[in-house]
Amino acid sequence: MADNSLSSTQVPDEPPPATPSSPPPPPPSQEEKATPLGKRKESEPEEPQPTASEQNSSEEQQKNSQSQDQPSSKRRNSTRTCVHEVAVPKNYFSTKDESIHGTLANPSYKGPMAKTYQFTLDPFQSVSIACLERNESVLVSAHTSAGKTAVAEYAIAMAFRDKQRVIYTSPLKALSNQKYRELNQEFSDVGLMTGDVTISPHASCLVMTTEILRGMLYRGSEVLKEVAWVIFDEIHYMKDRERGVVWEESIIFLPPQIKMVFLSATMSNATEFAEWICNIHKQPCHVVYTDFRPTPLQHYVFPVGGSGLYLVVDENEQFREDNFVKLQDTFVKPDSGLKAAAAKASGRIAKAGSGSKGGSDIYKIVKMIMERKFQPVIVFSFSRRECEQHAMSMSKLDFNTQEEKDIVEQVFRNGVLCLNEEDRSLPAIELMLPLLQRGIAVHHSGLLPIIKELVELLFQEGLVKALFATETFAMGLNMPAKTVVFTSVKKFDGDSHRFIGSGEYIQMSGRAGRRGKDDRGICIIMIDEQMEMNALREMVLGKPAPLISTFRLSYYSILNLMCRAEGQFTAEHVIKNSFHQFQYEKALPEIGRKIEKLEQEAALLDASGESEVAEYHKLRLELAALENKLMSEITRPERILIYLVPGRLVKVREGGTDWGWGVVVNVVKKAPAGLGTIPRGGSYIVDTLLHCSPGSSENGSRPKPCPPRPGEKGEMHVVPVQLPLIAGLSKLRISIPSDLRPVEARQSILLAVQELERRFSQGLPKLNPVKDMNIEEKEIVDLVGRIEELEQKLFSHPVHKSQDVHQVKCFQRKAEVNHEIQQLKSKMRESQLQKFRDELKNRSRVLKKLGHIDADGVVLLKGRAAALIDTGDELLVTELMFNGTFNDLDPHQVAALASCFIPGDKSNEQIHLRAELAKPLQQLQDSARRIAEVPPLLFLDLNLLASSLLNIQHECRLDVNVEEYVESTARPYLMDVIYCWSKLNEKSTVQKVKNINHSETGLLLSPNCPHSELCNSCSYFFMSSGLQLSLSVISFPFVLMFPYNVQGANFSEVIQMTDIFEGSIIRLARRLDEFLNQLKAAASAVGEADLENKFAAASTSLRRGIMFANSLYL
Repeated sequence: MADNSLSSTQVPDEPPPATPSSPPPPPPSQEEKATPLGKRKESEPEEPQPTASEQNSSEEQQKNSQSQDQPSSKRRNSTRTCVHEVAVPKNYFSTKDESIHGTLANPSYKGPMAKTYQFTLDPFQSVSIACLERNESVLVSAHTSAGKTAVAEYAIAMAFRDKQRVIYTSPLKALSNQKYRELNQEFSDVGLMTGDVTISPHASCLVMTTEILRGMLYRGSEVLKEVAWVIFDEIHYMKDRERGVVWEESIIFLPPQIKMVFLSATMSNATEFAEWICNIHKQPCHVVYTDFRPTPLQHYVFPVGGSGLYLVVDENEQFREDNFVKLQDTFVKPDSGLKAAAAKASGRIAKAGSGSKGGSDIYKIVKMIMERKFQPVIVFSFSRRECEQHAMSMSKLDFNTQEEKDIVEQVFRNGVLCLNEEDRSLPAIELMLPLLQRGIAVHHSGLLPIIKELVELLFQEGLVKALFATETFAMGLNMPAKTVVFTSVKKFDGDSHRFIGSGEYIQMSGRAGRRGKDDRGICIIMIDEQMEMNALREMVLGKPAPLISTFRLSYYSILNLMCRAEGQFTAEHVIKNSFHQFQYEKALPEIGRKIEKLEQEAALLDASGESEVAEYHKLRLELAALENKLMSEITRPERILIYLVPGRLVKVREGGTDWGWGVVVNVVKKAPAGLGTIPRGGSYIVDTLLHCSPGSSENGSRPKPCPPRPGEKGEMHVVPVQLPLIAGLSKLRISIPSDLRPVEARQSILLAVQELERRFSQGLPKLNPVKDMNIEEKEIVDLVGRIEELEQKLFSHPVHKSQDVHQVKCFQRKAEVNHEIQQLKSKMRESQLQKFRDELKNRSRVLKKLGHIDADGVVLLKGRAAALIDTGDELLVTELMFNGTFNDLDPHQVAALASCFIPGDKSNEQIHLRAELAKPLQQLQDSARRIAEVPPLLFLDLNLLASSLLNIQHECRLDVNVEEYVESTARPYLMDVIYCWSKLNEKSTVQKVKNINHSETGLLLSPNCPHSELCNSCSYFFMSSGLQLSLSVISFPFVLMFPYNVQGANFSEVIQMTDIFEGSIIRLARRLDEFLNQLKAAASAVGEADLENKFAAASTSLRRGIMFANSLYL
């Protein structure tokens, strides 16, 4: 890693001009202990005074700036509004005129401005512009709505002034459209390139997605020779697991003469990112950071079922512990009232139609906000359907005047004029107008794009007073509100339900408070159960998560690097210069310090009698392993279920969490979710009373119940436990009350269990598998004997007899420390660079086996085709191209099949196969490859092909998860929809065909038809692209059948064929069109004119109507 220096400067404090403020309106009626909403101190927060170490003289700063070729110590001199740092390459010397540009450590521009502003620039904006005028890269990290766009606009103005070109990238196509509209109003010479749309590609300023920029870099586009600046908006998107590598590669590939502007929400490791840029491009990179909010925020909590708001963080960012304690007091015990029971009955809060008299909690909050003139309000939910439910629950509210209603209708009617008359009558469009006229709107990714854009435009004009949105609305253009409401503090991230992170909260809460209009913004957090103080404090006031590299190798990248004409970049070069490798190398010194500290701790631990303790510890581990093996046999349903009667004491262990002894309440059998395999015993759930931490319950705000901490007084709760988690079965049973809802009833059981544990100091007596459970298998009998033998040795061991707990704990801790030391040393030895090199070698083996490259690494015809495909799985789709799969398909079938490669929403609906086809389907599964050749029925077994590719990757030592790979490469959820939409040009409608006569329809007799000749006795049920099949067929390879007589459907008909949102269908169709154009280019590259025409025809068959309606921003 290059030796970079880092210096910081103190920016003169220039507070922004005061905004007009008015006294807050009277507080709403609330509970007695609630802090009134809007109550605040009239005085502004005092300016924090710098410490002695921060008060560097200007002479010292000047001295440091003059010796730029020497590494500077890291000094962070912060003010209320701005922090500036700069990463400088070793031996770098600036030639800029300091009287005009200032110094590297203290940039200050005094020359003619490329762009003037009608407002006074904030300090962070002034410093950022000074960095740009030095012609040096800069990372601007600031809160939402702080004014980062002004810096980007200045870079564009500089490019225009200097007769250069500039590229503005954004992470999403919708954001690119919005930014194009905004910049086109400010600058005349602006173009757009998103894959869907291309406008003025020769413009001086080009707005594009980051994927388009990467593609230009791979192809060595001539455009880049004229570009002076690249602006990366929302650079924190680089941590996205799927797409983050696109940003990383683009930054690495950019020529050194191009300077970069990075716009980011606040991130905790901005300096590290700047050092990486400095390292790979050998140029200074400035960091300008501010956590100052032009409009301060007040954060309130609303307890579900209550009527008051509690100020937990004031506008000075002070956490109000006194109010938090009052808030906690409002939560009653689960069984002490009907209100609490109702609140706990649902995992969701503020569900439409629920709650106390007068409507749901969200209804009451929105109504109160409007009464107190705290609108506009954005209500964030983490479910698209909940957004719609909340909006519909406002049916009795109306926030717009008649004049505003008329304006809304005029804007709406004009907006939908671009659609044909049929599409204008869609329910999704007709039902939205009455809602919008009342000043209420919904915004989420599942809406029709045109509706989303209308909502955004109306919101910006102040015609939407209450907006119900998902977190995606927090990205993109500046669309602030006065108030923001969170309907929940937990979200499902694809793996589990978790609290939202500090960075996520900052991003969304940043929408509260309009600069120049509001003297403060208001955030209201709805919680449905007690929440730990530290969890709430961390969410509201914590630092955002650092930007961690998600760099990965892909076949697309490897092939493109091999295809590069210039040859200056290789896969090895990209790996070596990745942010991932940089972070690894930077962490090495810290790992070394950790090892040293742990070694010191190990040396201080008492080692007396270590050999005896080690022997005793080994016995315990061996005994635990045998007991686990025994329990895995005992917990088979056929053996254990008869003993799991109410009142039985069972020991529960979940991973490293030991719950101790609990009491069985009930056993229920869980219905299997599908045809996938279930862990043995996993289909049975044992409802067990377990000792839980206070406030911890299944439907609580914590991720899951947890045992009480040492010294903490816990409560008994009924927790569902899977059979494999039972680690012990006691002989003892206790009587349990019939009604476990009262706390007293459950606590009496806790006391009884604790009393039994006191009586049996050596442990509760367990059921003997042989003597008590009558298990006679020799293996288990021998296992029980071995366990009894080890128990005797353990109990007779000197360490056990001495009961020297301290000695045992010292040994255990020393073993843990030594293990951690070995892990850290192993991590230091395992170079990330070498790991990626090994992966590159293995992936190259795969490419050779599949015929993409030759033995010398030269890209062959097949590889050149794959190098042009990045929307879908490049290996799988090129196999289909080269094995002739697409040759016998018509363009509509091609479009339907290609849709399987596009990531999108999953359908929750199952398509069921008729009973009389179940046996033929099973036979089809066994012989899918053979019958794939039978026309005109098409049986495409993508899963088997995917599996064969997986086998090749496994042979080449690549660790690929089979189920995940198959699921990610074969998504049949919208095949029906795409096929029907593509077929619509044939002027027909969808039909359901029963009792098909094979000879009349032109269908060949299926090889699996139970009859010996063509007949009409087989009752088939067709719908559009073929047989209705259960989606569980995906667990085998799914089967696609395209009969000749399938007809088309318009948009109103295709949306009835699936439960997937309309907007998600359109998003997939547009990505599919992009994918088909990539396939067209790939076919052209290998000289397959017929395939090229077929892919072009498939693309053309999609491009019409509402699916491809122009954006209102264009």
